[in-house]
Amino acid sequence: MSDLTAGHRIYAIGDIHGHLSLLDAMIARIRADLDRRPHPAPVVIFLGDFCDRGPDTRGVYRRLIELQRTGFPFRFLLGNHDSYIPAYLRDPEWYDRTYHWLNPAMGGDKTLASYGVTDASDLDPAATRAAFARALPAAHLRFIETCELWIRIGGYVFAHAGIRPGVPMARQDRDDLIWIRQGFLDYRKPFGFKVVHGHTIVPQVEHHPNRIAVDTGAFRTGNLSCVVLEGADVSLLRADGPFPWPEGSGLPAPSGLAALRNNLRTFWPSR
Repeated sequence: MSDLTAGHRIYAIGDIHGHLSLLDAMIARIRADLDRRPHPAPVVIFLGDFCDRGPDTRGVYRRLIELQRTGFPFRFLLGNHDSYIPAYLRDPEWYDRTYHWLNPAMGGDKTLASYGVTDASDLDPAATRAAFARALPAAHLRFIETCELWIRIGGYVFAHAGIRPGVPMARQDRDDLIWIRQGFLDYRKPFGFKVVHGHTIVPQVEHHPNRIAVDTGAFRTGNLSCVVLEGADVSLLRADGPFPWPEGSGLPAPSGLAALRNNLRTFWPSR
């Protein structure tokens, strides 16, 4: 069997959304795991959505930049929420989904507040643009603008939201990589690699045959998840160390006709 992680041990961390304490706790877990189980080629991949909704976006970006400067192989994917920061600076009135970025449903108002820009509102988004431009460190903007859209290592592809099935990775659309749900989440066939993604909140990490969903809604649940990939093994990184999480783990129980079909198979297996 080929090495699915190309000689690496990969730690992939879900959506942080402005929760610095959860980020720091996860980095401490990774360091403790590497102390207990040293590896010659570890890689830590952050799946994007570092900002919005949580209380300390500024602190999260500052910490990620500090980690980047250590020289350890940290890699950072662009999330759809991260993409709104430069977009807001270019045109504060623009938005492309149901809500403007500053609407509380999106959480951009909390991001501005973490930089000391109060009273941001989608009712007058231009009013706080200049103050935010002054408050946002240039290093934070550079960090966002240099985040990657996708990463491939061995038999895994990492993207914030997912990929468009049937499209070669080199031709994937940026919007799909940071926003896609329909067409990706319901796709059951193999991609030729396994996709590891965040973006869509799940109650627990879901290990599907063709993808692994890692966003467990840290800003709602307080649960920031990290999967550990090494060779053919997949684990969750818990406080006490890695916990095996093989294919099929975390998947919702089938219901309706799917459950009936599964029950029938137990009595009348296919030949």
